Amino acid sequence: MSESALGVSTGAVARRLGVSPTTVRSWEQRYGIGPAVRESGRHRRWMPGDVSMLEEMCRLTSSGIPPAEAARAAVTMRREPDSDVRVEPPPPVLREAVAPPAGPRRTRQPGSGNGLPLGEVRQECRGLARAAVRLDGPAMEALLRNAMEVHGLVTAWEEVMAPTLHAAGRKWESSDDRYVEVEHLLSWHVSTALRCAAAAPPLVSSHRAPVVLACLPGEQHTLPLEALAAGLAERGLPLRMFGAAVSAEALRAAVRRSGPAAVVLWSQSRSTADSALARQVASTAFGLRGARTTPLVLLAGPGWPVRAAAAGMTRPRGLREALDTISGLYAEPDAASSSP
Repeated sequence: MSESALGVSTGAVARRLGVSPTTVRSWEQRYGIGPAVRESGRHRRWMPGDVSMLEEMCRLTSSGIPPAEAARAAVTMRREPDSDVRVEPPPPVLREAVAPPAGPRRTRQPGSGNGLPLGEVRQECRGLARAAVRLDGPAMEALLRNAMEVHGLVTAWEEVMAPTLHAAGRKWESSDDRYVEVEHLLSWHVSTALRCAAAAPPLVSSHRAPVVLACLPGEQHTLPLEALAAGLAERGLPLRMFGAAVSAEALRAAVRRSGPAAVVLWSQSRSTADSALARQVASTAFGLRGARTTPLVLLAGPGWPVRAAAAGMTRPRGLREALDTISGLYAEPDAASSSP
């Protein structure tokens, strides 16, 4: 007989959804989201309508809907195999328009419902975390794209991407190397989303000096720089991304050959922050004799000491400040040329 007639086991449906069998069983125990028809015996059989219900549960939790509410909506959408009738739940946005009941608000404990220690974060962040734990690549791709379209690059990075990445890293460190696959897949999808955004052509003339982005020697963390590259592209500014662990010699050559307006040096940890190299970059002059210029050096990342910035340098406190500082370098000539 066909799968439609016999149904599938909990293990099979879990593999199809990309979750563990324990998760499927816990949904049934906690929220009553189980098979519509039960046969005698201990083994559950999930029919096509039941599987559609679980797929809807996954979709809703990936969008940030709390599991209990997602389960209620999914149950109403359960379909029988030969039925084309589907009852849509109220749009999730309606929840935010309804005033909360009087009384103290119950605080969600960090990590509840998604496996990652998030704390109080945006709904999109919870959805991204749940999709990451399920290794649901298509859901992560859609959530990241939507976050950037709705909130803009800076908010999407600071309030959705970065908190989820940090939570995945903390989970990895505290779980004896478990969740490595979660952190790696999440990082890849975040990087892909940021690189797609950074591919936009610059609005500023290609003859203008670019921004050079580079991680210091030994520094492998590139995602914050990729976020900055996407932000610069969003503002139409020219850039040159050199990526992870750029050697001192290669960095000096890149600066001499590019003649940048600004150089962003990323350091994630104190061990990679090289103040001597930063001073060399800041003093690199280029251009015609008599009109030679030097780049503004931005010391970005938590690895730099608070007072590391010397002459020709600045230490931005975050992505938005870095973008505003760099944008100002390109706004000044335009303002001057428009003066009478």
